[in-house]
Amino acid sequence: MKPGMLRVEDEPSVFASLVAALTEAGLRCGWLDLSKGAVAPEGLEAAAATGMLRAVSAVGDRTVVVKPVRGNFVLRDLLREHFRGCRLVLVRGEVDAPVLRATDGGWRVAGPGGDEEALTSEELVTHLRRPTWPLP
Repeated sequence: MKPGMLRVEDEPSVFASLVAALTEAGLRCGWLDLSKGAVAPEGLEAAAATGMLRAVSAVGDRTVVVKPVRGNFVLRDLLREHFRGCRLVLVRGEVDAPVLRATDGGWRVAGPGGDEEALTSEELVTHLRRPTWPLP
């Protein structure tokens, strides 16, 4: 099943409770930053600029990978290569996907037609278990 995408504007920490609910339900979530301000760490960027296939930093319990591409990225390829096994990918930046916003009691999902739905984390997890996408 391919991952669903929700466009977000907030920092990743805002979604910690949702990620915890997804993890508890056995589902995985990813983060894709397509915003114009996203920058790779300097050393990795320099290595990638030399023409290397990949530049990887592995420190402690984290890895960071920079992979140069020719031309613009292809969203479908990014999802397939980096988010296999994720049921949801939160995307910061311009992408054609419903918008997820935090509310006091949960989440508000705005569809492409302007329709909105208020959901708790548990309700959002239930929606994500469905094979169809986007969210109603």
